[in-house]
Amino acid sequence: MKKTPLIGIVAMAIVVVASNILVQKLLGQWLTWGAFTYPFAFLVTDLTNRFYGVSAARRVVVAGFVIGVICSLIGTQFIGEYGPLVTLRVALGSGLAFLFAQLLDVTLFDRLRGQIWWRAPLLSTLLGASVDTMLFFTIAFSGALVWIEPGNDISWAGEVLPLLGFGFDAPLWISLAMADWGVKILLAIVALVPFKIFLRKIITQIA
Repeated sequence: MKKTPLIGIVAMAIVVVASNILVQKLLGQWLTWGAFTYPFAFLVTDLTNRFYGVSAARRVVVAGFVIGVICSLIGTQFIGEYGPLVTLRVALGSGLAFLFAQLLDVTLFDRLRGQIWWRAPLLSTLLGASVDTMLFFTIAFSGALVWIEPGNDISWAGEVLPLLGFGFDAPLWISLAMADWGVKILLAIVALVPFKIFLRKIITQIA
């Protein structure tokens, strides 16, 4: 059995920690800076999967999950303007979304690895990112799940506004989710460039 590559764990740790810090920094009305770092977790997973195998990729995901939980626990100890920086619902949504989405990415990538080089990283990331967005924002902000943390006032997330400022009326958290999902999809395409560079470099070294 191959060992889990240290570089994969370190890279995942950097992405997870950076994202947990940058998610506190707003960028406009719909996004945070964390939206631009977190999607690279899929790149780390896919590169690990490609060069070290599916088992190693799953272990890197578990390592990232543990690091994320630690970050969430630390975040609950810091109080911001509206309460703890990380609430129970945010922590739960973040952890479950990361774990399910990344493991889905790993499984789909493994099944597509024998096809044309771009298909596995692109399709696995697109599906994983979509599941990640749906799970996180639903668990963290949907009014239907207020029972998870009754003491956490998320009424602001349910404020009805035009979708992304110009669409049909929808709860604010839907706009936040759509903006976040759009960034993930964009970066899934952009990430094909470094994926191809690493792929070519490794193949050249082997040859």
